[in-house]
Amino acid sequence: MARDQRWPVVLLPGGVLPAEAAYAGLLAALGDVDARAKDLEIYSGETVPPPGYSLETEVEGVRRFADEAGFGTFHLVGYSAGGASALAFASRDPGRLRSLALMEPAWAGRTGQTPEEAAVYDRFRAIAGLPPEAVMPAFIRTQLAENVDPPSPPSGPPPPWMPSRLAAVGPMMAAFDAFEPDFDVLRRFDRPVYFALGGRGNPDLYVRIAERLAGVFPDFTRDSFEERHHFDPPHRVEPSRLAAAL
Repeated sequence: MARDQRWPVVLLPGGVLPAEAAYAGLLAALGDVDARAKDLEIYSGETVPPPGYSLETEVEGVRRFADEAGFGTFHLVGYSAGGASALAFASRDPGRLRSLALMEPAWAGRTGQTPEEAAVYDRFRAIAGLPPEAVMPAFIRTQLAENVDPPSPPSGPPPPWMPSRLAAVGPMMAAFDAFEPDFDVLRRFDRPVYFALGGRGNPDLYVRIAERLAGVFPDFTRDSFEERHHFDPPHRVEPSRLAAAL
């Protein structure tokens, strides 16, 4: 994405941090583009998830957000659950996108999944049945390489939005399970696709997803951030480098 104020960008966060907090550094680094961070629809109602929630809900939310912003076509950036939502949007409404940037998307369908990747998702599904205090540690551990220590928990009381994030783990996994991108549509997607990948994550998860998607999109660029993992992602830790790549 060139740094051009005429270029509209929608940024979708992961399932934990709210959008503005997640993308503050990247928004500053992008400079004079019309970039707007959008929170996930799973947190938009009085309950988590809202009634009838699915990844189609996230697709419609992006469409509505872009319409309200006056974006006919736009660049779409998504991280983790936001990356899964961005990929879902590309498979449903590809004509709206000028480019697609995925940062370790949390779901890319079952088509072509390796047994190792499928086993990681089995671990995710089991997390929803854990006691609340065990949910986030297990969620984090599952996404790191074995020799990588999890980040230290933040000091002080939990932020007010944290209970909704814990409540979303099971419903979000169910929404992923129920959604399969249209890979025929994605194979015809001829605009640039960028994939940011941390080097310290679980090698059976995002590396496998990157390898699968590299065989799907005609114009696919994989960019490795060797010192990063899912919980110190480049949009927060290396926003200038990521902005330059985008």
